[in-house]
Amino acid sequence: MPELINPVLPGCHPDPSICRVGEDYWLVVSSFTYWPALPVFHSRNLVDWEPAGHVIDRPEQLSLAGLETSDGIWAPTIRHHEGVYYVVSTVADGRFGAYNFVVTATDPRGPWSDPVDLGVTGIDPSLFFDADGRCWFTGCRDSVSPHATGPGEIWMQELDLKTLQLTGPEHVLWHGAVKGAWVEAPHIYLRDGVYYLLAAEGGTERNHSVTAARSSSVTGPWVTDPRSPLLTHRHLSGDHDIQNVGHADLVDTPYGESWAFVLGVRPVDGTHTLGRETFLVPVEWTDAGPVFAPELGQVRLDERAPRGSDVRERETHDVLDVPTLGTRDLPVGWSGLRGPLGTLLARVGAQELSPGDTGRSLALALSPESLSGRGTPAYIARRQQHLFAEFRAEVTFEPLSSREEAGLALFHAGHRWASLTLTLDSAGRRVVVATSEAGGGPQRGSSFSVGPGSVVLSITADTDAYEFSFLETPDVADRRVLARHARSDFSSETAGGFVGVHGGAYATSAGDLTDSTAVFNWLEYHGRPPRDHVPGQASPATNAQR
Repeated sequence: MPELINPVLPGCHPDPSICRVGEDYWLVVSSFTYWPALPVFHSRNLVDWEPAGHVIDRPEQLSLAGLETSDGIWAPTIRHHEGVYYVVSTVADGRFGAYNFVVTATDPRGPWSDPVDLGVTGIDPSLFFDADGRCWFTGCRDSVSPHATGPGEIWMQELDLKTLQLTGPEHVLWHGAVKGAWVEAPHIYLRDGVYYLLAAEGGTERNHSVTAARSSSVTGPWVTDPRSPLLTHRHLSGDHDIQNVGHADLVDTPYGESWAFVLGVRPVDGTHTLGRETFLVPVEWTDAGPVFAPELGQVRLDERAPRGSDVRERETHDVLDVPTLGTRDLPVGWSGLRGPLGTLLARVGAQELSPGDTGRSLALALSPESLSGRGTPAYIARRQQHLFAEFRAEVTFEPLSSREEAGLALFHAGHRWASLTLTLDSAGRRVVVATSEAGGGPQRGSSFSVGPGSVVLSITADTDAYEFSFLETPDVADRRVLARHARSDFSSETAGGFVGVHGGAYATSAGDLTDSTAVFNWLEYHGRPPRDHVPGQASPATNAQR
């Protein structure tokens, strides 16, 4: 039987939601303050996913300015009804669900409509289309019911599909299965005349779990499934490969199978840096309701594939190469922070930059914004999706002052990031490593003087550390390591927050206005399985691309 490799969406792809239309599956995940926002993925087999655009990709749709990295857009739900796709989601500010919105499209690849504010706070909104065609909005909030049995509650109100406004009375559905735990991530399903409500409880860390309730009426009363939690890894040892499992959404295949998409993390020595990832889990239905992972009761790294999916040769988790930037639009998989880069992408395309230039270079204008702020810095990043990974770039840059710098940056949050850049001091041009300082600007550390011309910068990751190095010639033997930072320093357990590590091109003038531009002759990411990892050495695919 074919097997799949979990996670099916590695790296920071949390809070997955899915719908099927015919033979096509469409999936969305949280994006926080990364831009463009709310990525959409497409698949025909539930295992191999291709990027299919973003729900939020126009500045007039939404502003994320001033938000902390782990705020922004949380936990979307995607559904389809009579030719229209709907996504509901939340904009969080200060870890509070400031408002909920709905957007629509007739093609999930876009364009999507401008968001419609639903006029309610809270998080994790979802939509359910009942058999009679009515649409019900469900969300999570602090308990307001006088008979609440928990601190949070799932509530419901009808959504008018013509006006896209909530209408009619509110219905408090459920306070969860675990007393004292906040209930979230609601999704409702109708099967054989019974309504099932899935939710998540125990927080998003080690106690995360999937719980459930059922009812004969969509508005209740809802009765807790006594088997809850239906899926969790909180009872497993701390060194288990997958932790923090929860936030499930279900989908049925044309072959009569049911599958769940859940989030989870892959810790190493108790900490994780890749963020919350999307895992695929088989589901069987019984008279009692859904049974998750019926063979073992756990999410597995190696799982049987859905029927009709031939994934024997699948290698997308072993090597993932990103082509050189070549257009004004960001390439698939790369993002900015809080808004489009606009004029910061100063010059792109064929230019006489250097003898080895292929005409596919990126020129990134320096921005006064730094990664410690809450604006839109000159930063083009992508998720780290592999424990053994490398971000590399060849940079041509002549700084005019010590405040100007350009190169690579590794980013977890505004208070936890590190950079490897070209800058200037009294002795001339230097490669320098800097780290963020809580409550202040970056602190520069190790540096090395370099001559004129381009420099190849590299940040490599393994299960122990992030290594910052450079070379002035193509000869790998000349690689000079400037710093090693413990991998755990960039973990969610140490730095907090909900996102995973990102890395990419960075250019700043540290508050000064400047016309300076840095040229990235190429910018690459490579993820490798442990057996192929050679620090500082590009893969054959990389050399072929250049």
